[in-house]
Amino acid sequence: MLQPGITQKITFSVSNELTAKTVGSGTLDVLATPVMIARMEQAAWMAVAPHLSPEESTVGTRMDAKHLSPTPVGMDVTCRAELTQVEGRRLVFRVTAWDAQGPIGEGTHERAIIQAPRFLEKAQKKLQETQ
Repeated sequence: MLQPGITQKITFSVSNELTAKTVGSGTLDVLATPVMIARMEQAAWMAVAPHLSPEESTVGTRMDAKHLSPTPVGMDVTCRAELTQVEGRRLVFRVTAWDAQGPIGEGTHERAIIQAPRFLEKAQKKLQETQ
């Protein structure tokens, strides 16, 4: 059962592939903001995945994040998601990120519980309707 307080942490090393310069979000060799946000989302879905039925999944619906400090290539970053609200299918998380020197990101993330087969069918229908 999903209840506030569920958490998940993931740690990764900033590589050249994860920099703003490489992903196209800037010109510098530091952790890209979109990568930090993606890893925050990853921590959130991983936190709740074990509590869902096999046909259920979650999709991101909202992200409000601040990137507070740069992280250079070679340094590790940890992202943490904590489920703070459950309102029916709507899930709200507090997300944070830090490196060895301290906080680098924080925010709020929302996800929705969906029925995966139905969701994918709806997505594929868009292709059929545009042809």
